[in-house]
Amino acid sequence: MARVSQEHLDARRRQILDGAALCFARNGFHATSMQDVLKEVDLSAGAVYRYFSGKEELIAAIVTEVLEEVGNAFEAAGEQSPPPAPDVILGEVMGRMLGLRPGLAHEGVAVFPRLIVQVWAETLRDDELSKVLDEGYAKVREAWVRLVERYQETGMMRADVPAESVARTMIAAAQGFVAQMALFGNAPVEVLQDGLRGLMSLGGPAPCDPGGSQAG
Repeated sequence: MARVSQEHLDARRRQILDGAALCFARNGFHATSMQDVLKEVDLSAGAVYRYFSGKEELIAAIVTEVLEEVGNAFEAAGEQSPPPAPDVILGEVMGRMLGLRPGLAHEGVAVFPRLIVQVWAETLRDDELSKVLDEGYAKVREAWVRLVERYQETGMMRADVPAESVARTMIAAAQGFVAQMALFGNAPVEVLQDGLRGLMSLGGPAPCDPGGSQAG
């Protein structure tokens, strides 16, 4: 019997995770059964249970994967010298998450925002999933703290504000944008980037008066 390649195993696991993510985003975790997942991925129960023991393990795997990708993206940005501005980084990461995989879309719309909101709700009742989310969030927060410290070291950001506070606020901006898309419909990532640039310009010279002219 021919040995199954690792590439085949990885592709099958990807197929299951993407199909489950679509089901969860469309109908929620509680309204989605393993039978729904089997139908979505068009595989037998034996094929799916070879990789995942049930819904809870599928959910945890999806959450872990997304948070790892987000954390790695921020860490990679922090290694650049100088690091890209916050609006650039958030735009790049959000764009990557929204276009994570072509299969993660329902009727042409990315399911990532709906999936994330479902995850947040589920963590309020599932202690194990809450731990997974806490660990992933800690990694993302640590990456952002290092980024803010780099901004402060290079003079790109004021140094009299705790890096932890800035990091948590930037994460909150991304989370809020995700929630808006899940509740009110998709919006281009440029909306978030434009908003951040506007907020970061507070205290700067007014563009309508570049010469600083005075009345009188």
